[in-house]
Amino acid sequence: MPDKRAKSEYATAGVDYTKIEPFKMAMVSAGKRTLKFPNKRGVYIEPESLGAHGVVFRYRGARPHFWCMTQEGLGNKNWIAEWMYQHAGTGRTYYEGIGIDTALMAANDLICQGALPVIYTDEVAAGDSEWFMDERRSHDLAESFYQACQMCGMALPAGESPALRYLVKAEPPVRSAPSLSGCVTGIIAPRTRMVMGEKLSVGDRIIGATSSGLHANGISLVIKRASALKDKFLHQLPNGKTLGEEALIPTRSYVRLVEALQEKNIEIHSLLGGTGGGISKIAYAKTAFTYRIKKWVDEIPPLFRFMLEVGVSLEDCLTTFNWGIGFYIFVPEEEVDRTIKTGKKAGYDLVELGQVEAGERCVVFEPEKITLPAIE
Repeated sequence: MPDKRAKSEYATAGVDYTKIEPFKMAMVSAGKRTLKFPNKRGVYIEPESLGAHGVVFRYRGARPHFWCMTQEGLGNKNWIAEWMYQHAGTGRTYYEGIGIDTALMAANDLICQGALPVIYTDEVAAGDSEWFMDERRSHDLAESFYQACQMCGMALPAGESPALRYLVKAEPPVRSAPSLSGCVTGIIAPRTRMVMGEKLSVGDRIIGATSSGLHANGISLVIKRASALKDKFLHQLPNGKTLGEEALIPTRSYVRLVEALQEKNIEIHSLLGGTGGGISKIAYAKTAFTYRIKKWVDEIPPLFRFMLEVGVSLEDCLTTFNWGIGFYIFVPEEEVDRTIKTGKKAGYDLVELGQVEAGERCVVFEPEKITLPAIE
């Protein structure tokens, strides 16, 4: 017979599977609806492997191919969602976009190597079993993971949801907030679509795809500044949204953009996500190139403008936030027009920002007359 006393003692120690189970079921239900998404890329889940300790999948296409994997975490963004859930009084959980943010941190990195995502596995690690019991929040988070998989063309066949009392502790006034992360597997088919940046050359043009807003970089700075305000994340911005609502706009996916460029056989020399390091990240390559930015987006996202108003320096803003560009494409000059037209047809606003030049490794940001050193 099962040892009920031992089970009860484990629950008392912080891991109560009966409380975690509803969340697991919500994620399993959402995941089952994603299993055919990678089929369009020739990747198929083996149904009999589901529910085991991993998942088996295979490529049924005929193209020579590579596999690519990356792991990424969300960081602190869902702390803001928890704060809003506790204090906004709207009835919303504010987790409607958090799964999108989490999955796209990995998927938007993966495509920088020319891979297209096919499999995603997640981890939602909370500091207590009770966090998993909120059915509305569980539904919203699971549904947002489904939406991320749908927009990226990947399946969510497995995941993990541990209660880590001794490791995960939220900063007050948030009572509890999980750490979210995941691993994405992608396929490069044919292999010639792999992008490693070795073709990056003097004269290449820098094309930028607009962001939807904050995405998930610079969150700690936003939390610090918002916490000093009287209304905190309920502070009203000029566009009518609260600071919390603006911060929680979901990350934009650039998967379809890269896929569209590949389908048109556009010559791509390098791809780069507009993530940690802000605009300074443009100078990611170790080669001695100067990246001269002559033009930028016309509208800077409202949250970034507000950060300037509350005293964050312009240089800190430029090296912390994406500042309106979420993804960069480096192409030879003769491919600029085709790149912009293809991106527009795929639903993206692309801007020719500047060019790669010989010289000191830095970013010359002419719109603000600032030179930004490369981030090592």
